[in-house]
Amino acid sequence: MKTLVINAHPGYTNHEHFSVQLQDKFIELYHTHYPEKDLTIMNLYEEDIPRIEATSLWSVWEKQATGKELSSTESKIAERSQFLLEQFKAHQRVVVSTPLHNFNITSRMKDYIDNLMIARETFRYLTEPDEQGKVSEGLMRANYKMLMLFASGSVYTSDSIYKSVDIAPHYMQTIFQEMMGFDDFQLVRAEGTATQDKDRILNTAFTDIEQKFSSFYQ
Repeated sequence: MKTLVINAHPGYTNHEHFSVQLQDKFIELYHTHYPEKDLTIMNLYEEDIPRIEATSLWSVWEKQATGKELSSTESKIAERSQFLLEQFKAHQRVVVSTPLHNFNITSRMKDYIDNLMIARETFRYLTEPDEQGKVSEGLMRANYKMLMLFASGSVYTSDSIYKSVDIAPHYMQTIFQEMMGFDDFQLVRAEGTATQDKDRILNTAFTDIEQKFSSFYQ
């Protein structure tokens, strides 16, 4: 099954980083079960990811909405954004490896998501709210699944001050499962990397990846 692995770490070449090690473990498992040709690995910090800025996606969207002609630069931005969207939709399994930055996903991951949350592509607006008051529905319902490999310096699952700011996983699940309609969202954590035993953290996370791998491909 076609799988897109997205590395959202700015230091993606350093395999000592915890989220990168989680990704390496996943890829190792993948190679024992599936062909290389079905795997796409994308390092966001070496890719051209259009951003919502006045001279980038914002101007493209404004002109597209009003039927105005794009400049040559804007056309290239639009083409790049469309490529990222089509690449994403072509993979029914998506793996995101990311560290925690300032209590959220990395800035480049957010930029990437801005190229995916496109009406009539990954979601659509409803003519009226549904029974829960929701005004949109996801279009990514053809057996799409996401696995988030997530590293954080502190522990966010214990009953501490950090539990209330465990924003990143909630945001990712909301975007991909609730908004886009993914069938499944799974999370593997390597948490407490700044204070706890690193080998124990990795062994726990590796075991979790192994346990979730088979269901990820069902």
